[in-house]
Amino acid sequence: MAIDTTETTSSSPTAHSPLGTRLSTRDKLVLFVLCAAQFMVALDFSVLNVALPVLGKDLGMSQSALQWAVTAFALPSGGFLLLFGRIGDLYGRRRLFLTGLALFGTASLLATFAWDPASFLTGRALQGLGAAAIVPTGMSLLTTTFPEGPARDRALGISGTLLSLGFTVGMVAGGVLTDVLSWRSTMGLLSVFALIVLPLAPGLLPESRTPDRPRLDIPGAITVTGALLALIYALSTAAERGFGGADVIVTLAAGVLLLAAFVYVESRAHAPLVSLPMLRRRTVAWGNLGGLVTFSMMSTVVFVLTLYLQETLGLSAFETGLVFGVQGVMSAVAGVYAPKVIGRFGARRTLVGSLAGQGLFVAGLVLLNAHTWSVWLATAAISLASMCHLGAIISYGLTVTSGVPDEEQGLATGLVTSTQQVGITIGIPLLGVLATTSSDLLAGVHTVLALDAVIVLAAAVLVAAGLGRDRSRPVEAEALGLR
Repeated sequence: MAIDTTETTSSSPTAHSPLGTRLSTRDKLVLFVLCAAQFMVALDFSVLNVALPVLGKDLGMSQSALQWAVTAFALPSGGFLLLFGRIGDLYGRRRLFLTGLALFGTASLLATFAWDPASFLTGRALQGLGAAAIVPTGMSLLTTTFPEGPARDRALGISGTLLSLGFTVGMVAGGVLTDVLSWRSTMGLLSVFALIVLPLAPGLLPESRTPDRPRLDIPGAITVTGALLALIYALSTAAERGFGGADVIVTLAAGVLLLAAFVYVESRAHAPLVSLPMLRRRTVAWGNLGGLVTFSMMSTVVFVLTLYLQETLGLSAFETGLVFGVQGVMSAVAGVYAPKVIGRFGARRTLVGSLAGQGLFVAGLVLLNAHTWSVWLATAAISLASMCHLGAIISYGLTVTSGVPDEEQGLATGLVTSTQQVGITIGIPLLGVLATTSSDLLAGVHTVLALDAVIVLAAAVLVAAGLGRDRSRPVEAEALGLR
């Protein structure tokens, strides 16, 4: 079934290239716009973290209230991803992408000039809502603009690299900007990104949507959005106060019940929000499992390693940022070579190998101790683990979206990005709390890292068994000229 891409698709040189290995100037500009938006959202995940103590004093927020600076963004950004991905499919991905950009930029300005906690948290919540529109529509615009094969592999490779790099750059830039200017500059930086991307996007991005315009699955939208909101709230709150709170227990139970209701609704819906047959695809189910594990476990490693470097080794925030800066550089290197590795071995094999590599290098971090030389081990191991992590990000996205019709790309990429957001959210509450509540921080860090490595290695085995043999390798390898 064809999609409506009459505005620019016909003029895309990539679409007419037999191998799609070269990108035209227009293709590069399209990729720049989409990747810049993704980088902006990734930056938002981390740029504010080191500024929270200063922000709290400036706005009069208590220590316990500071978690809402993160949760206010995470709730709408994770909760509305699937819904907005489907709305983009039905009513126009470019339209929703531009709306999300405008909302994100405006919300960033509100957060920049916030005068009290309420105005700041409102800005953060609106940023999250804008991100929920940008991420799935941006990904689906990328996968529908660049045809499946080498061109899409390269585009997703660049996108995945910038996603990982944006998180790392945010950790470094947040500390520098807060020290040199103020915490407000971290939010101002995001509004500058939006102002750069927004004017370029309308003339470059193709509009695309499904042609038959089926009715939106309202019951499915309500149940899945409610489930995601409840689960993200419960897990985010548990990271601060533990799982014993009444609000955590109630929202966790509500999230599980709403997910069950969602499955029931979708099994009977005429035009479901999520196609259950799609979820039964091996590539979708097992690919998303790999994505969930790689994101949740790496976010946990970054969290506990930050505690270890500052609390055990006594590094400053800036020195800790430099460690993660090396990690970011190595991730960027991995992003350059990951598409070639995928072309040689196939996305599924690359996903399994990347998960195995991530698990093994994280296991090496168990050797960390209180001696200063451990900073070199930490830098090397986290950098190598992150290179494998980047390979897993790109290959799981390709695995999930490969073979999915264009009219369902928004749904598929919505699943990919929901997995990403949920993964980032659940890792720290589930494992990171073992380090923060331990009487011996170093022992707690060792426990978390050991469990993290075991989970990732177990996932590699499960994904390998679930996906089976990857038959796409010869075609991809020949297309890239690597055979």
